[in-house]
Amino acid sequence: MSDSMTTRRGALKAAACAAAALLTASASARAQQQRRPTVADIMGPFYPIVRPLDEDADLTRVAGQPGVAQGRVLDLRGRVLDTLGHPVAGARIEVWQANTHGRYAHASDTNVTAPLDPAFQGFARQRTDTEGRFRFLTVIPGAYPVPDPESPWLRTRHIHFDIRGQHDRLVTQIYFAGEPLNDTDRLYQALTPAERDTVTLDLRHAVAGAPAPLIGEWTVVLASG
Repeated sequence: MSDSMTTRRGALKAAACAAAALLTASASARAQQQRRPTVADIMGPFYPIVRPLDEDADLTRVAGQPGVAQGRVLDLRGRVLDTLGHPVAGARIEVWQANTHGRYAHASDTNVTAPLDPAFQGFARQRTDTEGRFRFLTVIPGAYPVPDPESPWLRTRHIHFDIRGQHDRLVTQIYFAGEPLNDTDRLYQALTPAERDTVTLDLRHAVAGAPAPLIGEWTVVLASG
């Protein structure tokens, strides 16, 4: 075999190895770019059977009703993305929750010792903008007892979501970091640590020392968008 042929084969082998390394690096980069989809959770028994007439993004006021909702106000901001980080425009988002006392405005709620709040809307809906963004003004919900006849327990503070993108539907709940009842809430504890990371929010103060709303930011990731 001539030296020139040996050199040529060596060059081809080196080029093949370089191409394989490039493809491997590219695949690795794509894998790193992909985001973990937000974990699904149960819808729960209190999705409104009859939705309120007022469904706007401000749950702290009800149209035609005086006053504002009781409780600590939460400015909840977020985005809906696909696993590649592309915004999901026009996704329909519905949100519902208990009031600050841990009571739903729902006929099936047995927590009747907790008061209703006529100034709390309890349910809202909106669509994401072109960048996949959404924003709700609500209150931090209260915890409430789960009437398990064998072993009653308390649900930690949480808010329900039903999110419908272009291809996917996600029903889930968000939770709040640092809540003591997170450690005993059976639904929260059923999630893996990685799954909890997708639905647990760290809240921050808008202005230190002022009674301004708490701010929570949440990124929702749909499998296909």
